[in-house]
Amino acid sequence: MSFTRTDIPEVVIFEPKVFGDARGFFFESFNQRNFEEVIGYPVNFVQDNHSASTRNVLRGLHYQIKQPQGKLVRVIRGEVFDVAVDIRKSSPTYKKWVGVHLSAENKKQLWVPAGFAHGFVVLSEAAEFLYKTTDYYAPAHERCIVWNDDELAVEWPTSCEPVLSAKDAQGKVLGDAEVFD
Repeated sequence: MSFTRTDIPEVVIFEPKVFGDARGFFFESFNQRNFEEVIGYPVNFVQDNHSASTRNVLRGLHYQIKQPQGKLVRVIRGEVFDVAVDIRKSSPTYKKWVGVHLSAENKKQLWVPAGFAHGFVVLSEAAEFLYKTTDYYAPAHERCIVWNDDELAVEWPTSCEPVLSAKDAQGKVLGDAEVFD
């Protein structure tokens, strides 16, 4: 598996070596030892999640203020534009974001460390999204930054108004949101 550091070095894109022939394909989607070697510290994943969404659904920008989650995300059907936003006040990349196209075709994965808000928009007719988390879902600590916060200026690659959940439509602007020190 190869990797690429993004403009925010802690956020990493992983690309597997895919072996294919007329029968189909095979690839190693996760290797704990290699993963920890790249990110530089031990990680314990405790939960796997799977979501399905239709075109223009935008989920995020989510995070947990307590029990923060690192996420290793990938798409197994369709395509999304995936975004990680640094919301750690003490970080030199505070308020910066990176976006990556993840698809069933490119098989890329994105490591989003704890301390980041995360979201994605579906670019295909439908998409299935898988992710591992380093802590359990804690609804009492979940927070959301609104997807179109002017201060962050995320460049979502869609010309349509996104389809949001009621919770995501109520997201706060960064200036009013609880963030990490």
